[in-house]
Amino acid sequence: MTAQATREPSIVGDMRRLSELMKTHCGIRESDRDWLNSLVREWHLLADTSFSDLILWLPDCSDENVFWAGAQIRPTTGPTALEDDVVGEEIRYEPDSMVTAAFLGGEIIETSTNNMRAGIPVATIAIPVIRHSECIAVVERHTNRMGVRAPGALEDTYLVIADVLSKMIWRGHFPMTPPSDPTASPRVGDGLIWVDPDGTVRYCTPNAISCIRKLGASGDLVGDDIRSLIPATTGEFNREADLAEAGVLPESAWEVTVDQPQASLRVRMLPVSDEGRWLATLVLCRDVTALRDRERQLVTKDATIKEIHHRVKNNLQTVAALLRLQSRRMNSPEGRDALRDAQRRVQSIAAVHEILSQGFDEDVPFDQIADRILLMAGDVASAAGQVCARREGSFGSVPGDIATSLSLVMTELCQNAIEHGLQASNGTVIVHATHENNRLVLDVIDDGAGLPDGFDLNSASSLGLSIVSTLVNDLGGGFSLYNNEDRGSTARVELNLPTDRLPL
Repeated sequence: MTAQATREPSIVGDMRRLSELMKTHCGIRESDRDWLNSLVREWHLLADTSFSDLILWLPDCSDENVFWAGAQIRPTTGPTALEDDVVGEEIRYEPDSMVTAAFLGGEIIETSTNNMRAGIPVATIAIPVIRHSECIAVVERHTNRMGVRAPGALEDTYLVIADVLSKMIWRGHFPMTPPSDPTASPRVGDGLIWVDPDGTVRYCTPNAISCIRKLGASGDLVGDDIRSLIPATTGEFNREADLAEAGVLPESAWEVTVDQPQASLRVRMLPVSDEGRWLATLVLCRDVTALRDRERQLVTKDATIKEIHHRVKNNLQTVAALLRLQSRRMNSPEGRDALRDAQRRVQSIAAVHEILSQGFDEDVPFDQIADRILLMAGDVASAAGQVCARREGSFGSVPGDIATSLSLVMTELCQNAIEHGLQASNGTVIVHATHENNRLVLDVIDDGAGLPDGFDLNSASSLGLSIVSTLVNDLGGGFSLYNNEDRGSTARVELNLPTDRLPL
């Protein structure tokens, strides 16, 4: 057999490929597809405690003799038994096939002898995945017996847990909800504690002991009550006990971050059952002290950046107010108009910093800025005539380093459309924004008199158009100005945006 695809390293990639295979080759109900996706999201617990490679085999929708490998995982606690990735491969019915036997019989199948694979003895177990009294898939465990770990308390405990989890998969009691977070939730290797139903710690891995001792505990922790070691688990553990006393199997996982001055732990609790009784609770713990410290530093940094943007905005508004006061004292109409133009430019930049000060992202929702600029343009036009200024389309999120220049560009173009396109009389100015592939397109359209005959943008002496041309060139974009077919003119700006930061 030849693998048809290369396994993606992330759990997201595994689930995506599993979903594609189930839709393409398998007639599995949507609810069962969701269950299998959840199983693949959580089955690292079985792989690590059993020291085994796992393969999920799915029945073909058109040929009952064919099974597809939908997902695969290798253990982090031991050597792999499978050198190659098999996701996307198929196997056909064979009399001695464990997958077929487990699927048809609905029972866990285990070989009595080790199979040789590339010269390595491999123990194999096939676990049917039962849902609604029906087998929907088979999980196959492959354990490298040559690299098996020396027996000890840790290995023995892991194998007991693996057998319990295998039976829970078989009976449809695993995986549990809510699902774990692949980036934050603790794994078996981070630290595992086996807790009896009365709360007594039966076994604690060395890594788990190190985690708990950072919270102030001492000793080997075996025989202690988990609720005294990690008080944050008390409420959930007592809830599990109440359910068990009422004859209900606790089946929900629970996860929390324990923050204390000396350390921070991420804790996940999973109740496990066997033959209809609550057997124990697995407590996975991970020392996240360094991660929490880094998160706090990032929050502090983000808060500082927000405060800087807020102060810059305040300073720019102060400058705009000073320019407005100065313009009122000017006797020269040309000087007064120049100061007012400068005031509007400063206000447009201040609008960008105001938006940046309200969030943690360096990308800004530019529609809010555009609407504020249109309000300023409307205030300017109110002194001359009735102008309707509105936005059509959406800019989406624009990087902050582009937003400042874009706000100035839009301010100048709107002002130019009102003063020169409409010639300070009644009319309409429309700001139309779109994105095409990786280009942001801004059109400022007016229904005024249009451009004069022989107009040449390159030889235009307008300060506003010169500012626009310079800013757009600095951003690597294009700027054009042309007459509409019916009436008025359009100023178009096209800017390149990074492909991973396109407007949403």
